[in-house]
Amino acid sequence: MKFLDLAKVYIRSGGGGNGCVSFRREKFIEFGGPDGGDGGHGGSVWAEAVDGLNTLIDFRYQQHFFAKNGQGGMGRQRSGKHGDDIVLKVPVGTEILDEDEETVIADLTEAGERVLLARGGNGGFGNLHFKTATNQAPRRANPGQEGVERTLWLRLKLIADVGLVGLPNAGKSTFLAATSNARPKVADYPFTTLHPNLGVVGVDGVEFVVADIPGLIEGAHEGRGLGIEFLGHIERCAVLLHLVDGTSATITKDFRTIRKELVEYGAGLEDKPIVLVLNKVDALDAKTRSAARRKLEKASEGEPVLLMSGATGDGVTEVLRALRAQIDDGRLRFQKTEIEAETAPEAEDKWHP
Repeated sequence: MKFLDLAKVYIRSGGGGNGCVSFRREKFIEFGGPDGGDGGHGGSVWAEAVDGLNTLIDFRYQQHFFAKNGQGGMGRQRSGKHGDDIVLKVPVGTEILDEDEETVIADLTEAGERVLLARGGNGGFGNLHFKTATNQAPRRANPGQEGVERTLWLRLKLIADVGLVGLPNAGKSTFLAATSNARPKVADYPFTTLHPNLGVVGVDGVEFVVADIPGLIEGAHEGRGLGIEFLGHIERCAVLLHLVDGTSATITKDFRTIRKELVEYGAGLEDKPIVLVLNKVDALDAKTRSAARRKLEKASEGEPVLLMSGATGDGVTEVLRALRAQIDDGRLRFQKTEIEAETAPEAEDKWHP
């Protein structure tokens, strides 16, 4: 399945049916009176987040979604049929943006969430609705309300617990393949990964989701390389796993390049907890390994540096445990924040009756 994380759609809700002007005409009924029914409501357009999807590729082949109009009212006090709704099924983590690509209309982060994108028009009243004691034979009816037409953007941001960042060929895809059932493309040239990959990783009986995005290069926040297109997928991650190639001759520069790009991109990436790992240590002897670790510790200003080889599996378990600890801490902080938010109004009411 091809990956697509941005799609443009055109939607239109259905218009309401017109009201009917009709009078009861039967044998032996001299003054039948008005009996025109109301028009049906037009169909609405909804968006719903569903499980089992991780791409917006369906919206490449169909961009137009038009709900049906309501049926007009009829005689004998018969109302028109309502138009059928249309539901756009999108992956969990989809943002719905207005035509300017900046205004966020909705952010669907849980399966089953629904949002109304365009409400169907109301049906017009038939002449039966206007009957009064002083106007017993009204000859007027309302037209149906027109539908709403909009142009929207759908932007997918994958929901994962861990986001992999690093320069091209830092070993991100190798790590994902070694720790999960995901099978990303692995090769010895840059930009092997052309679209994000997700994998479910387990350690000590606990599972979490890891997202691998294409490698970042200097200037990625300005649109260079492929990273800028996919950095949005790690905005929702609880922790970032920063992999540094231990065989590189410029370890310090490699480290600073990635950290600079995270800061320049913004969106809170620089504030996320980061697990720093020196990868490909199987290709280094003990002396070179120690020297590379010291360089990385100095460049990171004392951050803990873990050693790992995704190819041989050395140090992988320790890295997974460090990630799990950060994920658990993040969840505890989130729960604490929610509890404080819920109890704050109660305390305020207590002191200010």
